[in-house]
Amino acid sequence: MIQESENTVQTAKEPKIDEVKALAEIKNAHKKILSEIGKVFIGQTKVVEEVLYALFAQGHVLLIGVPGLGKTLLVNSLAQLLDLAFKRVQFTPDLMPSDIIGTEIIEENMKTGDRSFRFVKGPLFTQILLADEINRTPPKTQAALLQAMQERKITSGNTTYPLAEPFFVLATQNPIEQEGTYPLPEAQLDRFMFNVRMEYPPTEEEVAMVRATTGGAMANLTPALDQKRILELQEIVRRVPVSDRVIR
Repeated sequence: MIQESENTVQTAKEPKIDEVKALAEIKNAHKKILSEIGKVFIGQTKVVEEVLYALFAQGHVLLIGVPGLGKTLLVNSLAQLLDLAFKRVQFTPDLMPSDIIGTEIIEENMKTGDRSFRFVKGPLFTQILLADEINRTPPKTQAALLQAMQERKITSGNTTYPLAEPFFVLATQNPIEQEGTYPLPEAQLDRFMFNVRMEYPPTEEEVAMVRATTGGAMANLTPALDQKRILELQEIVRRVPVSDRVIR
């Protein structure tokens, strides 16, 4: 990046060799993930790419699409390729914050008779979380995700628990059905880096899906990255220079 003024010309520092190699590795990992995920998830290349962009940029994604487009398959396959823990939560009108975060239970020591509280972690303690149909639960429960998505930690009572890194939330929303749903608050929408719409695939891709799912067992996916390398690549992405024109 070169910034010019009337008197001076400022040139950005040359990137280090290891950073150049890391950026090349991101590109290679991106290609490998697309190739591997294409074995089980047909089409929707743009959707997959935007999900990967958000992951490497430490963001979260809100997927908007009708049921049956393979959202769960996409997230599950991505977790396998990245060798990360994956959990799915079906959001319903009666879902409570404690069902997501966890709750404290009383335990009694059988030897001493002493009682103490023990925190039982909820499904939010994972690395990739699929919040399925997030708009079907009241805002009170939706708000349980706010701290986790922003700060990568959870507070229960007087104790704060850090979440495992990387932490990535992919929420889904049905754009058609409005009955029994709740609009997402602005504070919740702000936590998502991308709002991605999934459309019905073209006929050729639907034919390929039928052929892939009516045969034998699904293809095995080979992990393309691991937790340590993902964190390193996320740090590299944060150091990519951005021009003032883009920032403004």
